[in-house]
Amino acid sequence: MTRYTAQELVEQALAASTADGQVTVVVEGSEANLRWASNSLTTNGAMRSRSVVVVSFVDGGAGMAAGTVSRSGTPDVAALVAASEQAARDAGPAEDAMPLIADPPPGAGDWDADPAETSIEVFTEFAPALGQAFGEARDRGELLFGFAEHTMRSTYLGSSTGLRLRHDQPTGRVELNGKSPDFGRSVWAGTGTRDFSDVSVAALAAEVERKMAWSRRRVDLPAGRYETLLPPSAVSDLMIYLYWTMEARDADEGRNVFARTGGGNRIGDRLATLPLTLRSDPAFPGLEAAPFQVVGASSGSASVFDNGMATPAVDWISDGVLTNLIRPRAWALKTTAPATAAVDNLVLEHPGATATEAEMVAATDRGLLLTTLWYIREVDPQTLLLTGLTRDGVFLVENGEVTGAVNNFRFNESPVDLLSRAVQAGVTERTLPREWNDWFTRTAMPALRVPDFNMSSVSPAS
Repeated sequence: MTRYTAQELVEQALAASTADGQVTVVVEGSEANLRWASNSLTTNGAMRSRSVVVVSFVDGGAGMAAGTVSRSGTPDVAALVAASEQAARDAGPAEDAMPLIADPPPGAGDWDADPAETSIEVFTEFAPALGQAFGEARDRGELLFGFAEHTMRSTYLGSSTGLRLRHDQPTGRVELNGKSPDFGRSVWAGTGTRDFSDVSVAALAAEVERKMAWSRRRVDLPAGRYETLLPPSAVSDLMIYLYWTMEARDADEGRNVFARTGGGNRIGDRLATLPLTLRSDPAFPGLEAAPFQVVGASSGSASVFDNGMATPAVDWISDGVLTNLIRPRAWALKTTAPATAAVDNLVLEHPGATATEAEMVAATDRGLLLTTLWYIREVDPQTLLLTGLTRDGVFLVENGEVTGAVNNFRFNESPVDLLSRAVQAGVTERTLPREWNDWFTRTAMPALRVPDFNMSSVSPAS
């Protein structure tokens, strides 16, 4: 594909630098995918990619500035470095300037290793099982749609301070939709995976078949507040949005839901009535993520000056109490608070919870069981009020049994407020978010029971 290895490109960029500092990141990617519609495989393919990012740091006398330029493929390294240095000179002093990381973090990886790769062979067992599911759906008079995707990203990070870091990140996901021939009924099942060895097509297809059977009876309900069981996938979409807003600077300056009235942030405040813990851990089994930061552009949650900073396990909410917020080193220095890096996974747990989703349904006198949420958008950052739609199955539960499918709704809820109102959490399980899985797949969540979830209006969406 190229004349140079990722390691050679990093070393060439560092050697070409005339700046006061530099970080170069090369990401080697490979992807394999399957797509299907109406019980037939439609496409399959494999792709390769490479991206090169150079971040140059220039002290123009008034303070250190940073400039980032990225290219795909194998660029002219000298030109890329020169462009990055010019971008730094044009940018002016950076408010997040800090000395570059010099000490390698734990889990620095094998710098000399070749990039890890995936291929269509990852679906060797998955594809025949999918074919069997097609036949069974066809026999029932139902249609299956969906896709399976597996990517491998090998990241090489080198810096002028001597860092040489490498990380391989496998990511897989499956979405399976069941539909009636007239498209009047639609349900969903999905899962995340690292290598497809733990994906059961039969289990996903059985979930779709069960929900399709539930949806044969239709019940129309008005908007209102309903006792609602949120399955792990729906919980993950809400918690991911909460996680993305956990920027300490925004909280300290009064711009998000974690700001304390009168100034400061809400660390130490109880957010959840249940003893819930929201945490991230790069070593969490099945959800392993990079143990160090790779940052191409600065934001409120990450700084290019923090490239290579360790990302250890962290509790964001512990026993229901807000414990940490995301804080780059520069903002940590200004506020004399600890620097805390985001991690690319998220886990919500209730210690001692044993109830499965099925057991929570069986304990429900009357309520709604959701499948997924969709088109989630922020309405009010001060309360983190979100709006969105239910999708692919809202089911009525009566006397412990699912008795039919109801219409879809638009909802208006804040995930922070939901934590304070949730009255039961089930066992935590690995799950795939529906709305956000293009960007965030590594989650483990419980089902949650909310006694008064706000279905603000009826939605015509199917």
